[in-house]
Amino acid sequence: MSTRHLAGALSVAAAVCVLLIAPAPPAFAEPLPDNAGVPGCPDVQVVFARGTTEPPGVGEVGQAFVDSLRSKVGAKSVDVYPVDYPATIDFPRAVDGINDAAAHIEATAAKCPKTKVVLGGYSQGAAVAGFVTSDVVPPGAVDSGVTGPMPPAVADHVAAVVLFGKPSPRFMGMIDEPDVVIGPLYSAKTLESCVPGDPICSDGGDYALHDQYVPDGLPAQAADFAVGKLGAATSGSPMAVPPASPVAPAPSAPPASAPAP
Repeated sequence: MSTRHLAGALSVAAAVCVLLIAPAPPAFAEPLPDNAGVPGCPDVQVVFARGTTEPPGVGEVGQAFVDSLRSKVGAKSVDVYPVDYPATIDFPRAVDGINDAAAHIEATAAKCPKTKVVLGGYSQGAAVAGFVTSDVVPPGAVDSGVTGPMPPAVADHVAAVVLFGKPSPRFMGMIDEPDVVIGPLYSAKTLESCVPGDPICSDGGDYALHDQYVPDGLPAQAADFAVGKLGAATSGSPMAVPPASPVAPAPSAPPASAPAP
């Protein structure tokens, strides 16, 4: 979801604050199961939804996350699935991405039970990924075409969820969509990354900050988090992952009109 297109299309003001809140990964985790000899089954499957107006693929933030994750898991194989959905300002069609991601994760769990899934998304894609974890269909979305919550057992196959710039409840209200609520089976393994002051996920007013996830190094931080949840090994031994540092809330900013495209 680029700053230019989002600002021009919605002309919204500040949104409420969503912070980097997630449990610290374990210091030493068990090694990943070995999928050697299972055709088409990687050790890690990244399912990532791009942001609004980004071309098909995983987008800039998603690619930075994937590259960082691959550099940290040693010899383990990492496959990437870009969620298939329009990623336009026709926000109700995000349901296509929710259905597509859920179907892919369920199929992976059935075909490759040892594969560990990392689910992620940026901006509108973070909303898509967040809704995939929901244990109920949100009020107001019953007639949207969403296929419904994934079976609870599927959660055992999802090692980590990483969300960049997840739209806040205030923002979702502005576009008349339900809040993104992480399901209880996924909340302990979910990292929500928000650049302080980003008006999509915080109470700031500087739309340029929504493009700062890669320069600020948040994909690499999220990769560390995912590695801790995966129990990835490098150099033959489990990786130690330092605890995540707490992030102070962004200071409140007065409402401001969005800049022209």
